[in-house]
Amino acid sequence: MDAGHLPEIDREKLLAVPVSTHPPRILLLYGSLRDRAFSRLLSEEAGRILRRLGAETRSFNPSGLPLPDDAAADHPKVQELRDLAAWSEGMVWCSPERHGAMTGIMKCQIDWIPLALGAVRPTQGKTLAVMQVSGGSQSFNAVNQLRVLGRWMRMFTIPNQSSVPKAFLEFDENNRMKPSSYYDRVVDVMEELVKFTLLLRDRSGYLTDRYSERKESAAELSKRVNQKSL
Repeated sequence: MDAGHLPEIDREKLLAVPVSTHPPRILLLYGSLRDRAFSRLLSEEAGRILRRLGAETRSFNPSGLPLPDDAAADHPKVQELRDLAAWSEGMVWCSPERHGAMTGIMKCQIDWIPLALGAVRPTQGKTLAVMQVSGGSQSFNAVNQLRVLGRWMRMFTIPNQSSVPKAFLEFDENNRMKPSSYYDRVVDVMEELVKFTLLLRDRSGYLTDRYSERKESAAELSKRVNQKSL
């Protein structure tokens, strides 16, 4: 262990950070292109709740997003998605469950968000809430997969989640979610997401500052300096 790159925990950076006052910025992604997509309707309900809790929300429409590696990264829809990911401080991912898994549309969006863009990590340290809708009985396959992806994208995935079975029964003719225990759970999830976002957003840089990366960066810097001195 290189003790020079492993200082004691800085309680000031962890506990006494300046507090941001702007509304939490939450990006909502959904995983279907159907005209009456219940993952989109559920994400819209989530957006209403988030705004009620003081958050600013934006939603990405995946229509027109190319398959990963089937277009250049400067494709307008790819740039739109990446700009929204950079803007956000937290996200909501909502996918239908199809064939026991999240949809390809959902995965396509996540695959277009890179782990790193130069020195910037677009998702690292941001909060994440996961939800799913099902056409049949309640299942958790999609949210479980989304949790794995959230961890891979270095996000703080909150403990609570929402799974809405037989979603076609849970929305009225105006595409609003009916009162139910499922709706109450969505409120629970969004409330928790806002709380965790407020708690973590000003600390995420310090919380995700890693010993291995500090050590590697120092080694690379030393290598560059020594090369220049030759």
